[in-house]
Amino acid sequence: MALKDHLRTLKYATWLGWQIESNWTSPLLFIIYSLVKPIAAVLILIFMYIIILGDVTSDPVFFSFMFIGNALYLFVAQVLFGLTWVLHEDREHFQTLRNIYMAPMSFYMYVVGRALSKIIITSAAVFITLMFGVVALNVPIDLLEIDWPYLVVAMVIGLIMICALGVALAGVSMLTAKHSGGINEAIAGVFYLFCGVIFPITILPVQIQAVSLAIPVTYWLEILRRSLVPGIGIESISGLSAFSNIELVLLLLVSAALFLVVSLMIFRYADHRARKQGKLDMITTY
Repeated sequence: MALKDHLRTLKYATWLGWQIESNWTSPLLFIIYSLVKPIAAVLILIFMYIIILGDVTSDPVFFSFMFIGNALYLFVAQVLFGLTWVLHEDREHFQTLRNIYMAPMSFYMYVVGRALSKIIITSAAVFITLMFGVVALNVPIDLLEIDWPYLVVAMVIGLIMICALGVALAGVSMLTAKHSGGINEAIAGVFYLFCGVIFPITILPVQIQAVSLAIPVTYWLEILRRSLVPGIGIESISGLSAFSNIELVLLLLVSAALFLVVSLMIFRYADHRARKQGKLDMITTY
């Protein structure tokens, strides 16, 4: 198909995803919900931090490490959860998957477009969370000090990598009933544990640290932390201080490229198996 056809599919799939996410209530209530939800989620972690380690000002570098990592992890959680549920939602709730699949467009680009809508909504939640940290918790993010080139490059590469993983899991969900929630939670939990989201990977046993270094999310979080709060020594906490910024970006780029290739292979295989086994429009009714 022509590039313009893929872009058109991407555009309308993104628009459709936005409509499904936001049309359940009035615009005002949706805005309030979008503001309250990420702040309420991060407050749970903050109260845990206060109970265990004390005042948030006692160790501002570690608190920034934890807070920023938790905020950015929203991308991983929301895109993975959202994308795999898209297939079940279209197949079993709306029962439109067969129509979408037969439409004259790339089904892969349709799924990617639905992922973009998740990314857009999650970006607002991440921004709100970070601004709450700056205003209410003195997280030292200064717009004039941010390393913008590294931040933009790493963010784009990382979101492509997360999207690729989500599309692969969406492909797997074509072959399952309603079990993808457990698959999502398991994989997201692995990332939360092994990628240094709220604690340094050096806390983990040495053998498990090797697993952490094999997951691109680890490098993604590290380079974004360094870019958002440069100069406060946050790299001394993560266990990745031996890597320079450019090395982290290169590692992220290589691993994201591998994820993208594997994602496409998994999705095509799952698509083929789903068609062969007649599971594209199968309703599990439970």
